[in-house]
Amino acid sequence: MDRLLPSDPEVHVLVVGDVMLDRYLYGRTERVSDEAPVPIVQVDGSEDRLGGAANVALNVVSLGARCTLVGAIGDDPNGSAVAALLDAAGIDADLVVVDGWRTILKERVVSMRKQIARMDFEMPLPESAAIEVAKRVARHAPGKNALVVEDYDKGAIDRPQRILAAAPGLTTVVDPKFKRFAEYRGAALLKPNRREFRQALGRWPDDSELGELGSALARSSGVDAIALTRGGDGMTLFEADGRIEHFSALPIDVYDSTGAGDTVAAALGVCSARGWTWSDSARLANVAGALVCAKAGTAAVPLAELNSTLRENVPTAPAASNRRQLAEVIRRARRQGARIVFTNGCFDILHAGHVGYLDEARQLGDRLIVAVNDDDSVRRLKGEDRPVNKLTQRVRVLEGLAAVDWVVPFSEDTPEALLEEIRPDVLVKGGDYAPDEVVGAEFVRSYGGDVRVLTEVEGYSTTKLVELIGSGGRPAGS
Repeated sequence: MDRLLPSDPEVHVLVVGDVMLDRYLYGRTERVSDEAPVPIVQVDGSEDRLGGAANVALNVVSLGARCTLVGAIGDDPNGSAVAALLDAAGIDADLVVVDGWRTILKERVVSMRKQIARMDFEMPLPESAAIEVAKRVARHAPGKNALVVEDYDKGAIDRPQRILAAAPGLTTVVDPKFKRFAEYRGAALLKPNRREFRQALGRWPDDSELGELGSALARSSGVDAIALTRGGDGMTLFEADGRIEHFSALPIDVYDSTGAGDTVAAALGVCSARGWTWSDSARLANVAGALVCAKAGTAAVPLAELNSTLRENVPTAPAASNRRQLAEVIRRARRQGARIVFTNGCFDILHAGHVGYLDEARQLGDRLIVAVNDDDSVRRLKGEDRPVNKLTQRVRVLEGLAAVDWVVPFSEDTPEALLEEIRPDVLVKGGDYAPDEVVGAEFVRSYGGDVRVLTEVEGYSTTKLVELIGSGGRPAGS
């Protein structure tokens, strides 16, 4: 059902927002105070964790991407603690250090594995610091693949349009708070929770009208889509064009929902940076958000844990982009100046030759599309005993490769119709083809595209592998 998320340090997400320090005080509670009806906690230890936009950044790197974080901290010990935690996590941070301002701190008291109190320490962020935050976003935006705006209404995102204007062309995911959604106009996707969505609409709608109102809200807010997180009810995706999709909550024992929204925002940012459709991005983010609820406090979801959970879901249909969705993500990628590379094949039994060829193809541009023949077209091309692996299995394996950005099935014998829809910058084929023998080469050259035939890797052939397996591992003729 769900595509896997490859680790790719070349994918670089820029995160901006309200940076916080989350401090946990752990202790034993054995009696009630004589001074007031409150528990007495004998504190045994404490732990500092990244919070707010810093937790989003932590989740981005935990999901296998690179992250640059922009925000503000005070010139105080808590600010130094945040900087040290970011450095230890491998996060590139450019933080405005504000004299006389206190780093936002959320201090929680935990006893018997339960949070029994929270103290918040914060003060308004000076306007001059918010302006400087936007300037640093503009400095770091070039070369990034996506922007995540984490707005906790603490001042760093006091004027969302100032942040969006600083990163023109970047696909932007916003985790909003209680501003009007229209203030984020121009972002690609908003990720509100129930409370924020209710405030934006003025009420919580009936299920029968939820879809229509959600898509209408996306249109009136000037965004492509809204991904509404609904706690135990999962996530609902409303696209401005009227498409609606619901993702059920993962059946999991919820321990602590703290920071779940940060994890979802990070997952949406990483997936959009890879050019995924909103549907695929929301599906994965829904799983990531559930997994973090099984952890204590603000935390990150490791990529291996996420992919392991995704593998447990048996695929019922290809998780690849359909053609309309693919056109949408290509449009977004090209808006960022991406060079699109296209290749196609059956990819029946993926071997080292395929992997090397796809790695080489990816180096020719910024995004790699792999078009895969469906099962019927493979049979027409290769014979009734093929494919060995069904389309869903072939798609899943290809999507697990870091070099591959998008996988799309096609039912025709040749990919010419897809090429006309996509118009890639580079058409690539592997093997012993001459450039003029590549299907679609003439069309791609007609609009100034490039056609490349990559060097065939000797000793690898799916057909020969099938023959070898069929002979019990003995070379033909032995």
